[in-house]
Amino acid sequence: MKQKMTSMIKKNLGGWLIMLPSIFLFLFFIWIPLFSNVSLSFYDTVGYTKETFVGLEKYEAVLTDPLFTKALLNTLLYTFWSVVIGFLVPIILAIILSEVVHLKGLFRTGIYFPNIVPGLATVIMWTFLMSPESGGVLNSLLSLFKIEPQRWLDSPTMVIPLIVITMTWKGFGATTLIYLATIQSIDSVYYEAARVEGASVWQRIRHVTIPNLSPLIRMLFILQIISVFQVFYEPLVMTSGGPNNASISLLQLVHRYVFRYGDASKAAALGVIVASMLFILTFVYLKLSKNADNT
Repeated sequence: MKQKMTSMIKKNLGGWLIMLPSIFLFLFFIWIPLFSNVSLSFYDTVGYTKETFVGLEKYEAVLTDPLFTKALLNTLLYTFWSVVIGFLVPIILAIILSEVVHLKGLFRTGIYFPNIVPGLATVIMWTFLMSPESGGVLNSLLSLFKIEPQRWLDSPTMVIPLIVITMTWKGFGATTLIYLATIQSIDSVYYEAARVEGASVWQRIRHVTIPNLSPLIRMLFILQIISVFQVFYEPLVMTSGGPNNASISLLQLVHRYVFRYGDASKAAALGVIVASMLFILTFVYLKLSKNADNT
């Protein structure tokens, strides 16, 4: 038995040594800050120094804060609009690219190009494009059609969809290429059989492409929701959470608790609440997906 254990250790030692740097970095940058943040949320703080244990008092303060309710509703709106505006775009573009015969490389480069642009530069560029002044790029285009200048990001009803459009422009390219790679990995026999049966392009997409993409679609769907639920720097740079907190997100509220109100423990409590929401959401989604696969 002892010899068998020694043999197993020797066999797996190389793999563990390869993983060790990643495990150390994950522990140092993820788990230690995570548990420190949870611990911090149970104390009154001066700066980042724990002073007095207060139990769940900070959680109660966050949950009863009207700004928390506003930020939560806004974050849900970000998630909703990201699904409505941004989720189908990469799928549609990947399907179109898979049907393109000429200049595929050029189209792929063009689609991926926005991902190369730094995130901060992207939001500054789109803020400039959507300037409410009459000389703003979009308003200048509207003036050609005799349409009055729009307030764009100053509109409480338009601000979140417009920020989501910015986020979609920044991130759709990489997702499109992931879908395209999956489409190209589908066995061509299925498409040839569909053509022999006289299937149209739409029928091939519906009965061959979409079923083969569905596992990837489900995975990227939950990843997109998790990512958008943590939206932060786009509303911070483009609107500072305005107008009248119409675009403030949960993570932006965390930032505000720390840097405007100087309450690190309250920010930590909100961080724990957001992480718990995402954990529950992911668990429920994966459970539903598993049940759907079993039926």
